[in-house]
Amino acid sequence: MERRSFLKMSAALGCAATVTGCNSSSDDANVIPPQPPVTDEVVNWSSCLVNCGSNCPIKVFTKDGIVTRVETDHEVEDNYGLHQVRACARGRSLRQRNYAVDRLKTPMKRVGERGKAEFVPISWDEATSIIAEKLSAVYAQENGAKSVFRSYGSGAYYGFASNACFNRLFNLNGGCLNAYGNYSWAQQMEAAKHTFGTGSTAGSSTITIEDSDFFLGVAYNPSEIRQSGSGEGYDYLQALQRNNGLEVVMIDPRYTDSMLGKESSWLPIRPGTDAAFAEAVAHEMINHANFDSQSLPFVLEHSVGFNKQSIEDQKAIFAASDDATKQEYAKVMNSDENYQDYILGKGIYTDAKTPEWAEKICGISAEKIRYIAGKLMTAKAPYIVVGAGVNRQANGEQSMRALYMLSVLTGKLGTRGASNGELPSMSSMSRAGIPTGKNEVKESISFFTWSEAINHGETMTARSHGVRGTDGLDTPLGANIKFILSASDSSLLNQHAEINKTADIFRNAEDLFIVSCDCWMTPGAKFADIILPDTSWLESNDLVNDSYASGSLGYLTAMSSSVESMWDCKSMYEAAAMIADKMGVGAAFRDGKNEEEWLEELYQSTKANSNNINVSPAFPATYKEAQKIGFFRKNMNDNHVSLQSFVKDGKPLSTPSGKIEIYSAELAWRAANWDQENSAQNPTGVKGDTITAIPQYTVTWDGYEDEDAKQDYPIQLAGYHTKGRTHSSYHNVPWLREAVEDAVWVNPMDGAKHGLSSGDKIEMYNERGSVEVTVRITPRVAPGVFALGQGAWYNPGNKRGSTGHIIDEGGAINSLTRYQPSPVAKGNPQHTIRVAIKKI
Repeated sequence: MERRSFLKMSAALGCAATVTGCNSSSDDANVIPPQPPVTDEVVNWSSCLVNCGSNCPIKVFTKDGIVTRVETDHEVEDNYGLHQVRACARGRSLRQRNYAVDRLKTPMKRVGERGKAEFVPISWDEATSIIAEKLSAVYAQENGAKSVFRSYGSGAYYGFASNACFNRLFNLNGGCLNAYGNYSWAQQMEAAKHTFGTGSTAGSSTITIEDSDFFLGVAYNPSEIRQSGSGEGYDYLQALQRNNGLEVVMIDPRYTDSMLGKESSWLPIRPGTDAAFAEAVAHEMINHANFDSQSLPFVLEHSVGFNKQSIEDQKAIFAASDDATKQEYAKVMNSDENYQDYILGKGIYTDAKTPEWAEKICGISAEKIRYIAGKLMTAKAPYIVVGAGVNRQANGEQSMRALYMLSVLTGKLGTRGASNGELPSMSSMSRAGIPTGKNEVKESISFFTWSEAINHGETMTARSHGVRGTDGLDTPLGANIKFILSASDSSLLNQHAEINKTADIFRNAEDLFIVSCDCWMTPGAKFADIILPDTSWLESNDLVNDSYASGSLGYLTAMSSSVESMWDCKSMYEAAAMIADKMGVGAAFRDGKNEEEWLEELYQSTKANSNNINVSPAFPATYKEAQKIGFFRKNMNDNHVSLQSFVKDGKPLSTPSGKIEIYSAELAWRAANWDQENSAQNPTGVKGDTITAIPQYTVTWDGYEDEDAKQDYPIQLAGYHTKGRTHSSYHNVPWLREAVEDAVWVNPMDGAKHGLSSGDKIEMYNERGSVEVTVRITPRVAPGVFALGQGAWYNPGNKRGSTGHIIDEGGAINSLTRYQPSPVAKGNPQHTIRVAIKKI
């Protein structure tokens, strides 16, 4: 049944339910039409702009300046391609979030110890004067611009009045320290770059699954993390409906909502062992009867590193090049380290990566591994996709690269219905944003290493920390971070690894100044020196497009403020402009325009963008007119097929060789020059902190095979994204806390082993911290693995836990994670966790 037909039927039934009298005959019924809950309402369009990948439109109803209710998009007939964009429960709870009891009402200044949330209210004039004074003092120091940092935050990076306004402010004063990567995709971006020359989101469009004859998803869960009525989750369901009978194999520690009967089989896997599984599948693929005739010609033509000869040939090409970097690559390339020998246990390698070997590690039977290998080899168009949860592991780069290899070994890349393991390609309408100007600082650090740079930025180098933009491997960054601007950014504390350690860094950094601009008193805001209260989306005029995972449908919302800004809140644009005034660059910041004029200019630029032609309805002449319409959509007809232009059209890839790199010369060079576990320059001694030219399963700290950690902390803890939050956004909405329980999932066998029942309270702990959580017994998680949703707000109580840390009663999983940047990306390994438990 069409969704719209269902709504019409539901409305009719609702009317029928209001009949009067007791006559059972509907012929005599007096039907009373339903009444709207509030009359004389004003309607505006807003948007839910959290970082889930959708940016769903929200229809806001108000009366007398108060939001009475919100609805989602039902403006058109629900025909796929130009379908309705239904917001999920999070967007539908925006009224509750807007009126949350912890809304920030006025600027505040810290008066107590950092983290104690002891503040006094101050005026905007005083707040911006203090910020301008502190910021100017930092800029006046040697390398001052490199000491200024806007921490990575995705809670408000869409639209005009976004955290980009602060980048504009900084760049008008000399710039700030850059950061590369992000908490979601850091390691997979490096893995894809060194394999396909892509950014990890160039897989075949989800819509092309309709032409696949075998689907393998590893940690792929769009129905929970992309759960709106548009985007990847909806595209995935539509593709499955059009390809009824497609065999879908899902590999995940949890039985997710992306399964629930939509899968053919679920194979639970132990966290962090994905590379072992992939190598055993590769072993069987290489030994398959079809490999030499079907796959090997493709592999030899389109890739480097499968066998010894291909590496020797590429090494000679690099050595003869006039490119100094490629000549350096040639010096470190070793053809003995080829993929075929590694998988088959030949040459310098002694152990074959057989299904029996992998079964003991990953928990998936040898029989199932052989079955998957056979299906990949006999399918005409196998669609492989690897979710981002795999990359957020200790040395997740290796796991991602290992899984990407399976698509290469099929020999079927470039075929519609097949994909290369990357996340599906998504298109989007285009939207102009406020220009941020030029950043004079050339150096950048990994997004994840900022907390370390507070005390050790002066000495961080490319060799030790992957710093980019310095002159050579050993030239230090040369400055510690002394000023942090956190704008809608829970990675300031809650979403960063090892919360207790990060909090201690903040408490002890005497020359650090922190500004938090947000709508709510988040765990990170409690550590700020100055708090600036931001306006909410329902209080904003803005222009936002669909986000990075909105699937085949593109859209744009011309937001109009539903209510006046409450209390003494100001938008990020207003806040940044006031600071700019105090620093003498206010005129340049405003560029002669007020907010209304900025939005009109950005709208006209958006309207003229060729990517936005044929939008429905057509864009009107002005932004004010667009606000009255509110919502615009376009079928993007996204039918991208991964690597098709390379395989079918001969267009070189953006790798150094121009081919798929099973053997990465760049990684061979980094292995020879960067600090890592056993490097000659500076061995870190961190288990699994290794870089190799070919993908290799690596035993890491706190992994399944880490015998040292297993003794004290026997349970693997898996983190995951829940339906009740986007990262940490919406945690403070009681509706969602009631609808989506924040409990740790425990398999019934583990429940019996540990004497646990649903509803029990336990302490989960390791040497980094303790959390108090509720137990939920369920068969939807692998034995030996506990699973806890990430994003709950850190809330330390008064009790000390088993390892001496204050117990986090909020249940923030990052109280238990480790700050240990990954080898290549220097990214976050926050899904690698071991814990012990104690019943409370």
